[in-house]
Amino acid sequence: MPRITRRDFLNGVALTVASGLTPAAQVAADPARYPPALTGMRGQHEGSFEVAHAVGREGWRYPIESLAIEESYDLVVVGGGISGLAAAWFYRRAAGDDARILVLDNHDDFGGHAKRNDFTINGRTLIGYGGSQSLQSPKTLYSPVARGLLRDLGVTLGAFQTAFDRSFYPSLGLSRGVFLARETFGRDVLVAGDALTVPQGEGAQINARPLGEFVAELPITDSSKAQLLALYDAGRDALRGKSPAEKKAFLKKTSYRDYLMKTCGCSEEVANCFQGRPLGFFGLGCDAVPAADLAEFGYPGFAGLGLTAEHAAERREPYIYHFPDGNAAIARLLVRALIPNAAPGHTMDDVVLAPFDYANLDRIEQNVRVRLNSTCVDVREQDVKVRIGYVRDGTTRRVETKHAVLACFHMMIPHIMPSLPAAQREALASNVKTPLVYTNVLVRDWRPWIELKVSSISAPMSFHNTVSLDFPVSMGGYQHARDPGEPMLLHLAHVPGAPGLDARTQFRIGQIKIYQMTFADFEERIRDELDRMLGPGGFVSARDIAAITVNRWPHGYGYAANSLFDPDDYDETVVKRARQTVGRVAIANSDAGGDAYVHLAIDQAERAVRELLQQ
Repeated sequence: MPRITRRDFLNGVALTVASGLTPAAQVAADPARYPPALTGMRGQHEGSFEVAHAVGREGWRYPIESLAIEESYDLVVVGGGISGLAAAWFYRRAAGDDARILVLDNHDDFGGHAKRNDFTINGRTLIGYGGSQSLQSPKTLYSPVARGLLRDLGVTLGAFQTAFDRSFYPSLGLSRGVFLARETFGRDVLVAGDALTVPQGEGAQINARPLGEFVAELPITDSSKAQLLALYDAGRDALRGKSPAEKKAFLKKTSYRDYLMKTCGCSEEVANCFQGRPLGFFGLGCDAVPAADLAEFGYPGFAGLGLTAEHAAERREPYIYHFPDGNAAIARLLVRALIPNAAPGHTMDDVVLAPFDYANLDRIEQNVRVRLNSTCVDVREQDVKVRIGYVRDGTTRRVETKHAVLACFHMMIPHIMPSLPAAQREALASNVKTPLVYTNVLVRDWRPWIELKVSSISAPMSFHNTVSLDFPVSMGGYQHARDPGEPMLLHLAHVPGAPGLDARTQFRIGQIKIYQMTFADFEERIRDELDRMLGPGGFVSARDIAAITVNRWPHGYGYAANSLFDPDDYDETVVKRARQTVGRVAIANSDAGGDAYVHLAIDQAERAVRELLQQ
């Protein structure tokens, strides 16, 4: 998620980022450096995007025709995220252990959006997730292919039932809270016991207060409070006179904010109480999310419409399938399966604390190699081979391969493979990814949360739309904090937007916004909002913050069809057209599945490999 100045400071004290060096340069200069332990700006870090921007925005074509072919492979994968690593795994399974495979990635770490952040304080290591968070409803959503890969990697879904302690925070009397900021609501107010929406997952609503009691403490006018309560009235039909089919069609083409204000007659105050709540899931505020979608997520205003409840599949399972480092563990399991000498062990438990040797990722004697800090700039078929040009350490290099899988961002593919048909290039370019920032803040203790009786905070009109204590997960010898006097990771999420515009325009504007922000800009926001939210509980950022890692993802979630802006057949036409295999080049990534889920990344990797090998 991050990009930052070349020298980052935390209250005037240099972070553990070497002065004058990008993260990639730090690792190159000292191979013993461990990318997950780097703090400051991470995610799409400095050194990972400049070459791609030159190719994409500036239209620069690297002159590679005269370059010698340095290496030959059976498969080259562009993109070392979960989809790219899964493609390498599926190909080797089909072609045999002797298959020569190269995975190229532009970052200094593998995993793509599945990023791991490690922190050490007082000799203790705390592990956090800097991107892809959890396995979403694997029993409901996952295909046999995706479940099979997890099984082969040693992932036992039942293990999460005990690893994730769902009762821990409720046992401490903690609940979800809502923070309404003074810039919008006149004064800063944190109200515990959030009763406004039903979070996803069984048992996720913890210690909610009675609705009327909760609403009474919100800093809004009495008339707005009455309007807010009326949204929960099951006898109120805001679309009276329309047939069920007409109601569904209306809700698909009406934003939730417009539904609240123009249909239900709510004030702007009421709409603002919900504005930022969908950001974490959709990457958009209520102004750009269809009312129909939020009806499925338990948002109020629909109980009296007489429509059959349509609960999304992802809401049918508890949200507990989370490693301490999020889905970075899946990437690590894949790398260890492909390159056994990269790390010891063979189970989902021992991968949590397994030391990974990055020097062993790209050795000449290995059949499978993962080459980091390498940005692909050219893909072309020539003489029954695919020739791929990439830039590493400022030098352009060229390899050839029997097959290629492009598991990189869809929007980048037209720039590195302009020979694709025009219609396919247009379809690929339509996948404008959602900008996101996931920040992990290491605090020396979490007593203020106990005092305030909250474990997570929704802030619908603030810079950070959510702030929460780390998931209570213990696995593989790693133990989450149980004593409020112990250090803890706080997870903060920021999703930039431009309310009032269509989804793709909001995403493009948001990408620019967070590219332009420095670490100091983020730090100022982090300290200000944590002091305001947690200050009444005794939190003082100058004293309590030990470290910050900002994971900046200007290109985060893959684009998902939005009924406000896209035709109903978007997935069947645009998404399928974008992922078409052309010759010896196949296209994967979750982008190819039309949403941002791990199981889609895996499914699309398997499809891409299967289509190549069926030729």
